[in-house]
Amino acid sequence: MWGEVAAGLSVSRPVLVARLLELDAAGALTSAHARAGAQVGGVNVRTVWRWLQAARTEGRMEPRPRARLEVSDQAWEVLARAGGNVAALHRHLKGAGGEVPSLASLHRVVRRDLQAGRVLPDRAVVRRERDEQQTRLALADLALAGPGEAGAAKVAARRLPRLAPEASSGLPVGESGALAGVALPAGAQLVGTSSVRAVAEAVGQGMAVQGAVCVFGDPGRGKTAAVRMALGEVPAGWKVTWVPVPVRPSVAGMRRAVFDALALAGRFPHTSALADAAVAGALSEARVLVVDEAQRLPVPCLEYLQSLWDHPGTRITLVLVGAGSERALARLPQLASRVGAWQEVPRLAGAEVAAVVSGFHPLWRTVPAPDLTWIDRTCAHGTFRTWAALTAHLQNALLTTADTSVDRALLRRLFKRVAPPL
Repeated sequence: MWGEVAAGLSVSRPVLVARLLELDAAGALTSAHARAGAQVGGVNVRTVWRWLQAARTEGRMEPRPRARLEVSDQAWEVLARAGGNVAALHRHLKGAGGEVPSLASLHRVVRRDLQAGRVLPDRAVVRRERDEQQTRLALADLALAGPGEAGAAKVAARRLPRLAPEASSGLPVGESGALAGVALPAGAQLVGTSSVRAVAEAVGQGMAVQGAVCVFGDPGRGKTAAVRMALGEVPAGWKVTWVPVPVRPSVAGMRRAVFDALALAGRFPHTSALADAAVAGALSEARVLVVDEAQRLPVPCLEYLQSLWDHPGTRITLVLVGAGSERALARLPQLASRVGAWQEVPRLAGAEVAAVVSGFHPLWRTVPAPDLTWIDRTCAHGTFRTWAALTAHLQNALLTTADTSVDRALLRRLFKRVAPPL
């Protein structure tokens, strides 16, 4: 009979407990009420009494929230170093001691965080970086262990003072971090070329109207260095944020990259809406958002950057830098139409090679201008990155081999290290 009466009835825990508390306060609560509540709640009678006890003692009518399993930032770094191998992270946690979740639970939590936008580097990239680091350490060990290199070390010690940078019109690379991200040989300094001045003008125009700027050109021409020099000193009230493009970028990865680049407080939100709200709030002040290697961005990532720039609450100047970034923007005409300045960084002009290279590094100040022109025409071809690599090789040759002189025979030998075989 009671089953027929209760058929089709369903009451949630808060409603049922609230009604039982009312009966209890009136002194009318009986075991029959508890049995009836168990029927409509779909639980055991003892469970109903436990619910009622929790409401009396704790004031809690809802289920006790379950502890959410989280992967800490330290554990996530271990996972990143392992190339995303969750089993390796599980072994690391077991070795560290303490309470360790099961491997299945760890897989589930990592999958949840990845879907929420938390980024892991590509396994191939991690493996390559690890191999390169091991190679560098091995080379350093070999250099330290070589018994026949003691004389070369003494020569290096004598020559180092002469390689110290001298005062010039270039922008030195110091410990201020203003030009972090630009790799230069020891003793080198950046020089304000005509391309640097053109990039500074384009970026300045973009900041004046809070627009978008595209800096493009072939690899190695100094695009990143030019933008960093242009943004070395920004007007008061402006901030500069460099956003690295992730490997195989996705919208979730790009959202996380922007969040991390802004150095926002707290952990990365687990929903895209909360992450977008946090990023938009940080971009409400005047800021230059520089995206380097923008040519790797697919259309969805470009649309995400456009949404940040179009957001009514943001005040940003978007600078897209990269070899081929202009072709990437062509895939999204909506964003390309918003670019107010397209600035190409060309090859170093032959007429300014001698002055620029002499200011770049003191090694080249003793080389005659015709020889510098010959080096550029034969090997460097106006590419600043090639000049930097050639400077490092020449510097190493002078520091490791006694009585070495800079002549064309030495330079031809170094050209083979700089240029790939054809």
